Amino acid sequence: MVFPKPPSESDLFFHSNLASRYARDSLPRFSMPENSMPKEAAYQNIHDELQLDGNPKLNLASFVTTAMEEECNKLIMESINKNYVDMDEYPVTTELHNRCVNMIGRLFNAPIGEGEAATGVGTVGSSEAIMLAGLAFKKRWQNKRKAQDKPYDKPNIVTGANVQVCWEKFARYFEVELKEVKVREGYYVMDPAKAVEMVDENTICVAAILGSTYNGEFEDVKLLNDLLLEKNKQTGWDTPIHVDAASGGFIAPFLYPELEWDFRLPLVKSINVSGHKYGLVYAGIGWVLWRTKEDLPEDLVFHINYLGADQPTFTLNFSKGSSQIIAQYYQLIRLGQEGYRSIMENCRDNAMVIKKGLEKTGCFNILSKDNGVPVVAFSLKNTSKHNEYEISEKLRRHGWIVPAYPMPPAAQHITVLRVVIRAEFSRTLAERLVLDIENVLRELDLPPKHTTKVTSDIKKEKAVDDTVGIKRTALDARREIIAQEAIKRQKILAA
Repeated sequence: MVFPKPPSESDLFFHSNLASRYARDSLPRFSMPENSMPKEAAYQNIHDELQLDGNPKLNLASFVTTAMEEECNKLIMESINKNYVDMDEYPVTTELHNRCVNMIGRLFNAPIGEGEAATGVGTVGSSEAIMLAGLAFKKRWQNKRKAQDKPYDKPNIVTGANVQVCWEKFARYFEVELKEVKVREGYYVMDPAKAVEMVDENTICVAAILGSTYNGEFEDVKLLNDLLLEKNKQTGWDTPIHVDAASGGFIAPFLYPELEWDFRLPLVKSINVSGHKYGLVYAGIGWVLWRTKEDLPEDLVFHINYLGADQPTFTLNFSKGSSQIIAQYYQLIRLGQEGYRSIMENCRDNAMVIKKGLEKTGCFNILSKDNGVPVVAFSLKNTSKHNEYEISEKLRRHGWIVPAYPMPPAAQHITVLRVVIRAEFSRTLAERLVLDIENVLRELDLPPKHTTKVTSDIKKEKAVDDTVGIKRTALDARREIIAQEAIKRQKILAA
């Protein structure tokens, strides 16, 4: 007589993950487990825990792209197992990389002729791109100092105090003195005149920011170029400029084509840009371009042959996925200049919707500029009772991630909230954000002077409060009731 095999816990799992021990036990945190688990259990438990993350689309702290078209997602998955560094094995991927370099180089007006190739490389992001550009400037300066039989052990770089932390990393990791131009209240970017004053014979370059992390403002690269040309003429130096266009590099060519910030300026020798920001690709891709091949010292380029052929390489890491490179090429040819221009215009328009909505409340000072990266930076006019951190915290309860932070040194007494408008951020979301900010102001007993007019999609959700006379959504009404009850409890406790 044959007895049926008793079911094991693993067998039971396939009937229901909820009935297995994998739903009862915590996932390992510090040590690799002794035993295996079914793939479904591993997926489900990790998937469930990740639900506690914030919603990427509502993360207005980040400049990084969070949505791409399904066709591009398919290309990403089809190439996710390709190591880009294996250029001999994946020659077409290498060709797509080179096409991206040439397209971006021409977008930045690199002086390359018909049929000539631009000089540049794809990176993991703008941080690596800045490291590579900085190393090129340092090596070029050192080589020149050695040829002149002058000391070359104390290089420095001039930036604004508003630079992203990757510049501080470069200075510390590669032993370069960082000379920062202080910002001041009302002027939150690098002053070109003060930057040029700080330049000396040991300055390897001046770094200008096309899109400040703090408020999205473009620094005046043209004025910096003109002032530095004059100083170089007076001193005999040839101090160059690097443009950190991580955020603004894919914005300025389409929204402000007449703005001179790129290789049209003779002292601009290299530019970095983040493909994963307004290049419209998921996180993990940046680019650095040099004006000419001569601006990238040859002794920084390595040649390897153990992957099947001679391959030049100038990166900080070796292995790197191909997916983001292919995704960048997809966006460049799929959208073209027309598509990028339309998307950037939408981002700018949505930023203006939020800015005007905030101004109508009468509660905020706007610290960002209309021309620049589509960012809205704002601070409370009156912080005697409440501050920006409280607004940030309360907006999280509405699902929004809006950071609050102090401005750079010399202006750190000013705290700002910052909203980054990305391509996937719709007009409906922009209007909803303003409405939720108005609701937060009411919760804090800072009622806005004027409320925002909304689109028909949101109006359909509205209900009329006859007592107060304010139109609001059912969800807003529930939130207000909760807030009122909380105020009552506080008054009872205080009594």
